[in-house]
Amino acid sequence: MYSPMPADWRETNRRRWDERVPLHLASDFYDVDGFRAGKSALRDFERAEVGDVHGKSLLHLQCHIGMDTLSWARHGASRVVGLDFSERAVEAARELAAEAGLGPERATFVAADVYDAVAAVPDTAYDIVYTGVGALCWLPDIRRWAETAASLVAPGGFLYLAEFHPLTDILDDATGSRIEHDYFARDAWIEDDPAGYTDLDAGYSDEDAGAAGAAATGTAPPTVHNRSVEWQHPLGDVVSALAAAGLRIEFLREHDTTLFARFRALEGRDGVYRFPADRPRIPLMYSLKASKAG
Repeated sequence: MYSPMPADWRETNRRRWDERVPLHLASDFYDVDGFRAGKSALRDFERAEVGDVHGKSLLHLQCHIGMDTLSWARHGASRVVGLDFSERAVEAARELAAEAGLGPERATFVAADVYDAVAAVPDTAYDIVYTGVGALCWLPDIRRWAETAASLVAPGGFLYLAEFHPLTDILDDATGSRIEHDYFARDAWIEDDPAGYTDLDAGYSDEDAGAAGAAATGTAPPTVHNRSVEWQHPLGDVVSALAAAGLRIEFLREHDTTLFARFRALEGRDGVYRFPADRPRIPLMYSLKASKAG
């Protein structure tokens, strides 16, 4: 439900993410074993839109367990830095980097709040600043995020963002066809729910996501820190914030696929989910590139 921003929003979310790190490491959604075997964690459209990263430095803000970050290193980035506010996630990322043979000179991970990134990361600027899907909803101030990210883009470099489309936040969970929430809401969205996107991918039902949660399914241990505080950011707010921070928008693209069963009506195929062919399509994800003058 919508509510004024609680004072403990950051620590509330941190506890939730800390607790879910081992669950994510064991989940089919992340497929850590596949990553260890050489599989890239990046989506095809991200690689195509970012382009060749050979010889470039890359900063990944809100990197979670670092699989996307390390995938950019595998694709040729000369140096990658991942930042996340979960110490437990950063520890997991460092372990994955060591297993992949990527030492600190190629891959560095920092535990810090994204708003403190300028002081926390080892370099003053990067050729590419990257933010992957599912990140912006955890931040209350999109303008502050844009200013922070833009300040870390090197002259001649760019920011690349791939994100779930904010339209999906206002539709009903069952069909994705009815508007149930306010697109322009500014209050926090607070939930107390043990389920998450990796549970939905594994086939959790609405009943599973209720009071019994993950414990009732027999597929995951019960969780304690189930409260979350999120915000929705209209597409115009994100684009305007980046432009106001001094970046030039190179493109904004909307995609009709997503990464998990956000709505029960979606069909999964080839690692993505989309509406059936007889349904009108809506944007489920978007991506943008914003550059800094050289």
